[in-house]
Parts: sequence; structure tokens; C-alpha cells
Amino acid sequence: MASQAAASAFNGSMKKAHAGLKRINLEGLRWRVFDAKGQVLGRLASQISTVIQGKDKPTYAPYRDDGDICVVLNAKDVCVTGRKMTDKFYRWHTGYIGHLKERSLKDQMAKDPTEVIRKAVLRMLPRNKLRDDRDRKLRIFPDSEHPFGDQPVEAYVMPPRKVRETRPRARRAMIRAQKKADQLEQAGNDKKKGKKREVEADLTE
Repeated sequence: MASQAAASAFNGSMKKAHAGLKRINLEGLRWRVFDAKGQVLGRLASQISTVIQGKDKPTYAPYRDDGDICVVLNAKDVCVTGRKMTDKFYRWHTGYIGHLKERSLKDQMAKDPTEVIRKAVLRMLPRNKLRDDRDRKLRIFPDSEHPFGDQPVEAYVMPPRKVRETRPRARRAMIRAQKKADQLEQAGNDKKKGKKREVEADLTE
């Protein structure tokens, strides 16, 4: 019943979701589910590429394709750091003279957010004969629904993000900037209070 409910809740193309799975030997493989909501794009892609190559298994070998099936949900809610949303561009050429096309990450997220994660993962995989089969094991969906409710899926727990301690010089610069911002805010408040007092004095006169 639960599998039928999950399949009925999926509103996307079933044909596209299952495309290429028949070419893969699914025997002994696990179905790992990644939740991309709030995750940093590069860190998520590195974890997916590790699982899809089978590097998290003791039986890993570079010439064998023992990686698990990776199902990525909530692709539209993935995050990036810095100003990559507007400064990162995807470029390609149509083959005609002068037809170099480009699209920003922001526009690509609006058009098809699944391609953002797919490109990030594929560019972390080695370029060999196993790359196409590994690409078939990657199933990305923009929302939280997927059509694989009849499979024994298991959630993948992302490792905690380690934030590097700020260097002393940078820490001192941050403290100075914070003090300066507080002083400017205090000066602005004092100026407003002074104007308010002058208005009150004029009214009393």
C-alpha cells in the first residue's frame, strides 16, 4: 500500500524516471536517497559521486561498477555559497560560427534544477567506459516525490559540515568591522534623538 501511495503521489514522467534502469544489473545494489534541501551543491555532489562509484564499500575497485543507485530529492532547494548564483555560468557551443551560448546558475535553476546537480556529479566522475552506467544510476527529482516506493530505499545521512576556525588576523578584522558598524548605528540613533528633542523644544515654545 505504501509503495502504491508513493507511486501515485509522483506527478512526473514515469518513463523518464525509469529510463535506462534495464541496462543496469540491480542485484545487490542499495537505493540511497539524498535530500538536497539546504545542502551545499559541491558538498552534496562529492558525497553522491563517492556513493555512485562504490568508494564507500570495501570491495571498491576502479574497473568495477559496484556503486549504489542514488535518488536525489528536492533539487530545487539546493544551496550555493558566495555569489555563485549570479557569477557561475554554464557555457556550450552549438557548432555554428559565433554561437557560444551561456546560462547563469540562477537561470538554470529556474529552467531545470536537476541538471545543476547532474552536471556537478558527472564532472566529479572519471571519464571512462563506466561513466554512462554511473549516470544511469543517478535519479534526480525537483520535489520530494519519487516513483521508487516499491524499492527498499534508505536515507543517506550527510556528514556534518566542518567549519574552519577563523584566522587571528581575519578575526580581528571582523571584530573591527563589527565595532565600526555598531558605532555608526549608535551615531545614527543619537542623531535621530537629537532631532526629536529639537522638534519637541520647538513645539513647547
